[in-house]
Amino acid sequence: MPLFFAASQILVMTELKSANNGNGMMMDRMNLIELRDRLTTLFGIVILGLSGAASAAEDADAPDVLFIVVDDMNDWISLLDPDAPIKTPNLERLARRGMLFTRAYCASPACNPSRAATLTGLRPSTTGVYGNKSDWRGAVPDRRTIMQQFMVAGYDVRGAGKIFHHHLGGAFHDDESFRNFQPMRPQKYPPNKLNGAPEYGSPNTDWGQWPSREEDSIDFHTASYCVGVLSRPASGQPLFLACGIYKPHSPFFAPADYHNAYGDIALPARKEDDWRDLPAGAASLLRSTKWFWQGMMNVEKKQEGSYQNFIQAYAACTAFADAQIGRVLDALDKSPRRDSTIVVLWSDHGFHLGEKDHIEKFALWEKSNHIPFIVVAPSVAKPGSRCRRPVDMTSLYPTLLELCGLPADANCDGDSLVPLLRDPNAKWISPAMMTYMRGNHAVRSDRWRYIRYADGSEELYDHDADPNEWHNLAGQKRYAEVIASHSKWLPTTEAKQVPDLKRRQPRPEIKR
Repeated sequence: MPLFFAASQILVMTELKSANNGNGMMMDRMNLIELRDRLTTLFGIVILGLSGAASAAEDADAPDVLFIVVDDMNDWISLLDPDAPIKTPNLERLARRGMLFTRAYCASPACNPSRAATLTGLRPSTTGVYGNKSDWRGAVPDRRTIMQQFMVAGYDVRGAGKIFHHHLGGAFHDDESFRNFQPMRPQKYPPNKLNGAPEYGSPNTDWGQWPSREEDSIDFHTASYCVGVLSRPASGQPLFLACGIYKPHSPFFAPADYHNAYGDIALPARKEDDWRDLPAGAASLLRSTKWFWQGMMNVEKKQEGSYQNFIQAYAACTAFADAQIGRVLDALDKSPRRDSTIVVLWSDHGFHLGEKDHIEKFALWEKSNHIPFIVVAPSVAKPGSRCRRPVDMTSLYPTLLELCGLPADANCDGDSLVPLLRDPNAKWISPAMMTYMRGNHAVRSDRWRYIRYADGSEELYDHDADPNEWHNLAGQKRYAEVIASHSKWLPTTEAKQVPDLKRRQPRPEIKR
């Protein structure tokens, strides 16, 4: 307790100093009331922090956590479909140790809102973080991330690679979420575009065999950091290690061996008139990304086979990501932590490769949102188990808190998945829900995907009969009850879009 009172005095002095205006006069009564409430909150954080740190530090059985997030990995992988052309043996190896959620979905089909929602447990409709430029930390300045919850509980929290959104030179990154962090290595580009299409977009719309040495890649660098952390002797303090794998994010660069394995890959299933039955809301939402598919078709006309080379390169990048994850799992298996570590693996969203005449994410269809998601929870989830309940990634935050015995957070938008980890057939009421930009939402149940756009237009797909989502049923009266049963899950209030982040000034370093 002496440490608490010392911290309290420091906080009081700091707040009272800031409470004085330039003339040395105290703030008015209303501001003093706000100051009192803020100090009460700060004192509570200190108390929770000290008690949580003590409990975790004193608990020899506190599990370690390996937290793996992959960028842009879709569901066209052998983990989710043995017949899929892209092979992911290391993901399958991990799934054999725990539970694979076969119907897992991102919170939003874009990097920043997806990661912000997952790492804070709050949906975009709660925070107003809808786009890749949204200032997520500005929207929720006092919200603890998953990593901060574990730091408060006394964990040694470390990480590397892409955990938060990576644009603006790391401005979206949250330093306060890690005790030690190795940023993602900057992308190195070849001197000229490898795909021979300099007029097609930016350097990020490139693909090919690059770099020549695997060791020079972004993800090798990230995996090596994580291997190093896992290879160290246990310190007696529980570990939370976050590993952010960048591939298969564009540009689709991977070393030659990974490309060679997919030279004859088939093209994704497409329907030529797929946009014929789409509503105005879909066309409006996707207008800004339509150039990607149109540009690909223009390149294909000039260079026959370019589209297939593009698909080949995506597959190569996915296989490369799987290999780097394998390196991290090898290090875990060689460490004494192996049998006491909770492992979670998820992708921030899916990715279209031309299905529905669309490339990239930024859509509310299945392909943009369906993701790989694995939870290894020793003594909780049966090895090799599978759960078919639709879930979304706002559930990860409360799930990790419960699995590790940390206090629950009543403000989470998602529900803990621990009941499903114990019994994959347990009762589960909530469907998965996805949001992309304000007013646009999708609801995924066992059978149906329902989409409502900001203008009120709709899509409905029966996945039992139409897994490719080629036939929009929303306009047929006989499905009115299905639509009503899904629309009730849509948010009734939605936060306004938060301002875009230009470049946040670094926060003062916090000594821990």
